[in-house]
Amino acid sequence: MASLKTYFQQELTEAGCDEAGRGCYAGPVFAAAVILPENFYHPLLNDSKQVKEKQRNELRKVIEENAIAFGVGMVSHTEIDQINILKSSFKAMHLAIDQLKIKPQFLLVDGNRFIPYKKIKHQCIVKGDAIYASIAAASILAKTYRDDWMMNLHNEFPQYNWKKNKGYGTAEHRKAIEEFGLCQYHRKSFNILPNEIKLF
Repeated sequence: MASLKTYFQQELTEAGCDEAGRGCYAGPVFAAAVILPENFYHPLLNDSKQVKEKQRNELRKVIEENAIAFGVGMVSHTEIDQINILKSSFKAMHLAIDQLKIKPQFLLVDGNRFIPYKKIKHQCIVKGDAIYASIAAASILAKTYRDDWMMNLHNEFPQYNWKKNKGYGTAEHRKAIEEFGLCQYHRKSFNILPNEIKLF
């Protein structure tokens, strides 16, 4: 596997941005922004979906210890239902960028769309988390922070087994929704109920 590119351009301080949980049935969407040192390299670093859970948790420590700056943002299931998931993903990225202790001059964003952040230039990269180290690092942080959040929610509603499916629409999760209905953390705007509505 070719190693990830360290940066898109070298003139400006660059932050990689990515989100996690956009397609989930339940819980918040998380995003992260990361500014990596120029020579950062880790053999396991990749798009978070390609990395095993144990390795993601190891990488999170490495990224947090070595990043020049990092930030994590979250938008709740309630707000997702109010403003839609796409806007929520962008808002979570903006909140993550807000947290950076060093202000970036250029944003490298995973995906094909983005709402500009203040007056900072940005570049969208489709599947950027498998190309650029800073986006991959952001994807690892967003994913691990969100997974931790869903593990906590699992304790409240264990019947959906979020500790395993993290709120994604797996067959097991869909079956649990059919059996138990939706709970307060499900995204009601996603039209995920199979038939009559049952809330608790």
